[in-house]
Amino acid sequence: LGHSERFAFLAEWYDPSAALLRRYQLLFYPKDGSVEMFDVKNQRTFLRRTKYDELHQEDLFVGNRVNVFSRQLDLIGYGDQYTGNKLGSKKERTLAMIKPDAVNKMGDILQMINDANLILTKAKMTKLTWKQAADFYTEHQTKSFFHNLVQFMTSGPVVAMELMGDEAVSVWRRILGPTDSGVARKEAPPSLRAQFGTDGTRNAGHGSDSLASAARELEFFFPSTAGHGPANTANCTDCACCVIKPHAISEALTGKILHSISAAGFEISALQMFNMDRANAEEFLEVYKGVVTEYPNMVAELCSGPCMALEIRGTDAPKTFREFCGPADPEIARHLRPDSLRALYGKTKVQNAVHCTDLPEDGILEVHTYWHLIHPHISISE
Repeated sequence: LGHSERFAFLAEWYDPSAALLRRYQLLFYPKDGSVEMFDVKNQRTFLRRTKYDELHQEDLFVGNRVNVFSRQLDLIGYGDQYTGNKLGSKKERTLAMIKPDAVNKMGDILQMINDANLILTKAKMTKLTWKQAADFYTEHQTKSFFHNLVQFMTSGPVVAMELMGDEAVSVWRRILGPTDSGVARKEAPPSLRAQFGTDGTRNAGHGSDSLASAARELEFFFPSTAGHGPANTANCTDCACCVIKPHAISEALTGKILHSISAAGFEISALQMFNMDRANAEEFLEVYKGVVTEYPNMVAELCSGPCMALEIRGTDAPKTFREFCGPADPEIARHLRPDSLRALYGKTKVQNAVHCTDLPEDGILEVHTYWHLIHPHISISE
């Protein structure tokens, strides 16, 4: 069986030109890394079996979004029992939250998540109201520490994340370590709470304790039905804006980039992960149309997978942060600004790790477009 092994998925693609969701059967052959697609509705081959190096077996699980020849496909089901048993049995989603005391350590925490082979699929920085925090911790409302906990959880922003991976619930709890940070320092020194926590309440992070809690807590922050859950924290007018590009996210550079931004003295005052479709990306990059030859490739890169939008505060942020991003071409950046983000993390002029507000007068305009661009299914401003 090994030589002819294939995995089958049901996939959806949003076709912007027809404003329709189209369904395909996606087949993947691990032996030669080839893919094949069938159009479910019209019962015909859509893509003949073709070798495609950019798709990897570890990307294939229900709930993930993959890129096949620059189309974003949502994997919504296993196409047969073999695929489900082989690739789907241990995959879980869990809610991870960075508490107010550790938000400035977000980059290091994302690196720990990545090192544990968990994938970040959703993320949003938000400031909880008293009522939201009390609702979230409703199971503790009769406990003596409840008031202190709610007070602490509303004292500053938190970062809510959906993590996905094999046995994600227990893996994330192992990364967190024991609830009491003091105990964590004794029993699990490398754990997140040992490194960044103070005590049993100010303990740097939260993780769902079961699959049932994970489903409930994810629904709280990232509702699947009506509403958007707690709003993101974007609200600043004299801030810089930055988008971490899809290639950098898929290369697991997100943690390193966030760490570099904080280490350079900037504050990340809002953060949200989202997907852009082609129409959004074209509108967003419109100022470059006809100005730079890379425009079509810039658009293709921006809609090739999830992005992360950041709002950056600091003294004269739009100007100083733009300098910190460095020249658009990473090769030039490595010569002229070796410590800049693009020198450190960029590959090419298009895959240059971050998009940042280029023209100061765009700053305010762009902040608004960033957070209010409407995706056909999701509003980025959530």
